Amino acid sequence: MPDSSFDAFKYAHARWSEVAWLSQNTNHLVPPEVVRGALEEAIRARRYQGYPVMTGDPELLELVRTDFGLSGAVPMVTGGGTESLYMITRALLAAGDEVVATDPSYLIIHKFIELAGARTVNLDIYRPPFRLTADQVQAAIGPKTKMILLIDPLNPLGSGYPREEVRAIAEIAHDHHLYLLNDVTYRDFSDGHALAAEFAPEQTVTVWSVSKNCGLAGLRLGGFLALPDLAKAIGRYNTNDLGVNVLAQVAAAAALRTKRSWIPEVVRQTRANGARIREVVGGVEGTSLPVYPSRANMMVIDLGTTGVSPDRLQEELLRRYDVFLRAGNYLSPTHGQRFIRISFSNPPSDIERFARAFPTAVATLRATAPAAR
Repeated sequence: MPDSSFDAFKYAHARWSEVAWLSQNTNHLVPPEVVRGALEEAIRARRYQGYPVMTGDPELLELVRTDFGLSGAVPMVTGGGTESLYMITRALLAAGDEVVATDPSYLIIHKFIELAGARTVNLDIYRPPFRLTADQVQAAIGPKTKMILLIDPLNPLGSGYPREEVRAIAEIAHDHHLYLLNDVTYRDFSDGHALAAEFAPEQTVTVWSVSKNCGLAGLRLGGFLALPDLAKAIGRYNTNDLGVNVLAQVAAAAALRTKRSWIPEVVRQTRANGARIREVVGGVEGTSLPVYPSRANMMVIDLGTTGVSPDRLQEELLRRYDVFLRAGNYLSPTHGQRFIRISFSNPPSDIERFARAFPTAVATLRATAPAAR
């Protein structure tokens, strides 16, 4: 059994420089010079001594508009994409409402839905094609349905939606007058990504973040885009009436301003890392990758017939090898004990540490697993 007193995050943060951080889909490949100069200049100018523009730095807002290219959509900056998700669910949902969602999923959104008094209708997608289909969504809609949650690419599986599937789901939202929450945090890793707002702009709220694509997770900045009336309704729940962290906005603007020059190499290395992980997993009997290639910078490793608990494997890898993966129980009520999630926008050296540790850790735990006795 895993040590119930063991706090993986406290342990990992205390050993930040030693740990290969493959647990939170964070991006460790963006060159530091992308934001270093802008941050140093802002610190020298002591920008942190004053409040930022409440609505967001004008240049940053324009960069977001350009990046998404959604005509008429209003961008709003929040303290990470997570704050946007909370604001959206509070603003648009009420007690008794239902939201069509998935299992597995990014369950923090489900928690926010519940805080609004609503509930999720979780469709099991832990089978091919490992994502929602328009037919599934259509069948799940009932008289209390108020919203569709479309995370694309999907955390934790790494699966993505073809353009025509996005169109079909958006048309369902339009035809049934439902809100469509389109979380696109990982879209820069996905070839041919389509925005639901292209097809149903009146219904869609698009949530974005610079945590993963721009490697700025620790600065906590994200936001959403929606047409003006919808953006205004959501904005009533904004608690940052004095603006979002000024240094985070400076860094985000610097990253978005230059993104085209460095994101291709980040994506290339991420894909190469994914291929290496596939090679390693393929050599460990009883494990597999349900989704490959990932259209994000994470995927899950199914532990299949190993008899190994994801929680035990998480602890074993972190304590013995300083390799931090994430057990699946916080991402799926139904299937969380079947998989562990790995993220891989990391230097190749981190992936090689995983490659050395994973087979040995699985073998060690398999020998003591109940199924092996």
